[in-house]
Amino acid sequence: MIKTLLVDDSQLITSGLQIILNNDADITVVGMFADAPAAIQYCQNQPVDVVLMDVRLPGMDGVTATKTLVQIPGLKVIILTTFDEDDYIVQGIQNGAAGYLLKTTPPDQIIAGIKAVDQQQSVLSAPVMTKAAQQLTRHPVTADLSALTAREQELTQLVAQGLTNKQISQTLFLSEGTVNNSLSTILHKLDLSHRTQLAIYYLTGQVHRDDC
Repeated sequence: MIKTLLVDDSQLITSGLQIILNNDADITVVGMFADAPAAIQYCQNQPVDVVLMDVRLPGMDGVTATKTLVQIPGLKVIILTTFDEDDYIVQGIQNGAAGYLLKTTPPDQIIAGIKAVDQQQSVLSAPVMTKAAQQLTRHPVTADLSALTAREQELTQLVAQGLTNKQISQTLFLSEGTVNNSLSTILHKLDLSHRTQLAIYYLTGQVHRDDC
């Protein structure tokens, strides 16, 4: 069972998530908190696999709390956000969030996200990647893309903007097969495993390894 903790100052949201998540055979909600310090204290004393963390909380915000929580061995944080919180996206990822999803994400995708981060994967929804890309005017790209060709760098930027391979093929006037092959080449050159890692690396200059 994936022990999941909910942190949100809206009881309506935590209660709704509790019902949804407890209906899944692989997930159990072990606690619900309205503020970050109480959640941190719980996680430091009780086993928790995944924390679903709101951004805007009374006192300590979820982005700051994430930096503390990810220091706990084996614990992963998924930040739930709304579009008016996009300023926090890059900082949240830099602070070690394994996932960043919108609060409008369908329940089945939230469940899939919890299972993914529990398996050491990263989860970043396409709209969130788009919002993060928009922040690059204020957060310059720090990723080292010198190993990539100009076209590969262009493709990487489109991945970070949340475009699918089909959309990238239409934008760059390439076949989907060419995009797939180019993406594989990019991942190999940068020693990354999948497009979410690539997007996070492009946006933050940091590599989120699936084995860490």
